[in-house]
Amino acid sequence: MAIRYPIVPNSIIVHLGAPNTAAENISVNFSDYISNVASSELYPTWPVNSLKANIYAIISFAMNRIYNEWYKSKGYNFDITSSPVYDQTYIKDRAIYENINNIVQELFNDYVVKSNQIQPYFTSYCDGRKKTCNGLSQWGSVDLANNNKTPIEILKYYYGNDISIFKDAPVGENQYGFPGYTLKLGSPGNPVMEIQRDLNRIRINYPAIPEIPGNLGLYDSKTDEAVKKFQEIFSLPITGQVDKATWYKIKYIYTSVKKLFDLYSEGLTPQEVDFLYKDELKYGDTGIQVEYVHYFLNTISFIDSDIPNLKTNSVYNDNTKTMVMAFQKKYNLPVTGIITYSDWKVLRDVYDKLLKSYPSIYSEFVLELYPDYFLTYGMSGDDIKRLQGFLLKICRFDKSIPGVRVNGVFDELTESSIKKLQNDYNFDVNGIVGPLLWKKIVELSKR
Repeated sequence: MAIRYPIVPNSIIVHLGAPNTAAENISVNFSDYISNVASSELYPTWPVNSLKANIYAIISFAMNRIYNEWYKSKGYNFDITSSPVYDQTYIKDRAIYENINNIVQELFNDYVVKSNQIQPYFTSYCDGRKKTCNGLSQWGSVDLANNNKTPIEILKYYYGNDISIFKDAPVGENQYGFPGYTLKLGSPGNPVMEIQRDLNRIRINYPAIPEIPGNLGLYDSKTDEAVKKFQEIFSLPITGQVDKATWYKIKYIYTSVKKLFDLYSEGLTPQEVDFLYKDELKYGDTGIQVEYVHYFLNTISFIDSDIPNLKTNSVYNDNTKTMVMAFQKKYNLPVTGIITYSDWKVLRDVYDKLLKSYPSIYSEFVLELYPDYFLTYGMSGDDIKRLQGFLLKICRFDKSIPGVRVNGVFDELTESSIKKLQNDYNFDVNGIVGPLLWKKIVELSKR
């Protein structure tokens, strides 16, 4: 498990106007954006400690908007506006003060957090003369700095003694948000874990939504039921699947019930963002993600001579690295031997296309290929029927297996047979069919 701390984005999309007005959206380097806002709202002659306190607040405010997908969850295609009525003042192409820019370059990946919370704190503020508010007073910070208060002391004066500065946050591509594909029965991964976490919190305010037990990050029948009830409550098409519209509606309601955009937020604890799946896989890693990578690479290498077909197990080893580097080279990815989020998306896409266009010379093996998602109770379709066909063959020589009906429905009898096989061959006994168990079932069916 790994805590997913916020990433300072390389860039931020700014809407040059109020949220609901027709205006240009521009992509701005994040530190350049902070320098622009600070130069637009602060005076370069202010004391350094006042400037630093205000810049911390500007950074944290912007990070809060991005991390909580505040505008995207409302259906907009930008991260923040240029309007001080809604957000912070941004003036396109304005001159930047050198001393302010120097401070920003020092601080741009530091932000304010509350005690035992990981989300960037909603550091609301106002000028303190024309307008007052519950947050930081910009002119008030000048008085405090002139009284020898440090930046953190100024911030604590306005936001409370339980705040601190999270320093040197990672900078890069923001990997969170809608994953780019619909989540449905059998989908695994951190996006599923995130939706399950969100729905379990939302149900406190909307108890009609059923609880989702477990923490495997697998889209099971319980998740399907919870999503359908959420869709019913909030007038969305009742599909049981999380497409982009459902994803962002869940995000909007989750952010609202936890008040993540408020000074008095319920906040996110480290435990709430401690996810099972890693954002990158490398030498020495183990687990179901590694098994996925091995299965996909081995299958692709079966018909693609550019990818070496090497022996693998459940550990990311030298053979894994060799195969990954060959795959990266073939598909014009950075040849690192490490599977990143971007590599993973390409690998899935290549495997999916392979399933749809398998060469006819190998047609006899197509039915044996894993369908690229977990099979679990409540699912139905041709892939379940294929699984049941393999189970039926196993039952002919292993009479201890409860049995199976080849009806295309993952029912209780199918689940019981799967659990028996998992117990017999040292898999986790959970009734869920992943790539390695699928491979074992296919092998057993050929006896």
